[in-house]
Amino acid sequence: MDFHGFYTGKIFDAYQYLGAHITDAGVVFRTFAPGAQKVSLIGECSQWREYDMNRVYDGNFWERYVDSVKPGSMYKYRIYEKSGSCVDHCDPYGFGMELRPNSASIVRDMNSYQFHDSAWMLSRSDCKNRPLNIYELHFGSFRKPSERADDWYTYEEMADILIPYLKQNGYNYLEIMPLNEHPCDESWGYQSTGFFSPTSRYGTADQLKAFVDACHQNGIGVIMDFVPVHFAVDGYALAQFDGTALYEYPHAAVGVSEWGSLNFMHSRGEVRSFLQSAANYWLAEFHVDGLRMDAISRMIYWQGDPGRGVNLDAVKFLQYMNRGLKTLHPTAILIAEDSTSYPNVTKSVSENGLGFDYKWDMGWMNDTLDYCRTAPAYRGMNVTVKSPCA
Repeated sequence: MDFHGFYTGKIFDAYQYLGAHITDAGVVFRTFAPGAQKVSLIGECSQWREYDMNRVYDGNFWERYVDSVKPGSMYKYRIYEKSGSCVDHCDPYGFGMELRPNSASIVRDMNSYQFHDSAWMLSRSDCKNRPLNIYELHFGSFRKPSERADDWYTYEEMADILIPYLKQNGYNYLEIMPLNEHPCDESWGYQSTGFFSPTSRYGTADQLKAFVDACHQNGIGVIMDFVPVHFAVDGYALAQFDGTALYEYPHAAVGVSEWGSLNFMHSRGEVRSFLQSAANYWLAEFHVDGLRMDAISRMIYWQGDPGRGVNLDAVKFLQYMNRGLKTLHPTAILIAEDSTSYPNVTKSVSENGLGFDYKWDMGWMNDTLDYCRTAPAYRGMNVTVKSPCA
């Protein structure tokens, strides 16, 4: 890993060094915890006893090799703070996690699945010169096997259900609400604890890859919601990861969002590298065709309030990330979910824009839905539908 690039917020591949990686000799576990006094690995590989991790590089990174670890094995990092107290955390760069309320990370072999979508990947585009018809859904509630709240189809089962529906109705792209691991079903994935972990509600990383692969082989692109603004407050995840405000702001005035989650500190290089690497991870490892970035208004303006001014550090981060993602994945689609009138959201970074391909027009969408669900006799008096170009 380019450590200088990591610290200065320049890299997009931190996940290839940090996290749990399968090698010929076993698995190497690495985490970044500069404020920790000590870090131990606990998990199935140690019968949940502590394996001390070693400081590496400049002492801010911790590492442990363990042989005979199989994919599917659970683990956590036990982080000892300067006070001597400890908290067990999931891996910020973990490629899999347990289903809530459990919180262990899971070792995944990210090289085991072989895609068969080369024709799609070579011919896809950002659709600026071809039709783009997107169907948006929440994966866990589009259709369910039963009425039970926690009964869901797997990624592969959903492919058999969803793809015929999309083709029958003329959709060529699918936009899915966040598939990263999250502890609260009601958040629909927008308050994450696992930015590199496909939610285990629907299966494993390989099963998600198989779903995307099946979509591509049927001429359907896949866009995924990505949340670069905030994260869940759960103590086993990113919050106070090493006993300090490592990912979040140290002050609640700007550190706590309107949803009660914690805002990322986008001025910090390590945070920028974390988020850029997560965005690249979904595009590179899962062949996702685009990212719809959520709540961009909360990055443009402090707490989403124009009266508090523009958050210049977050804006610069967006510009750098989007330019980098388009360099790595020129045909991927980048969409801003932005409710503000901030200018140049879809202009290129070279033109001082934010570098998005599209802006998600929530106002027109909501007006259209209101119109459709209002009885015809009352539409004229109760609903005003705005032009999408207004």
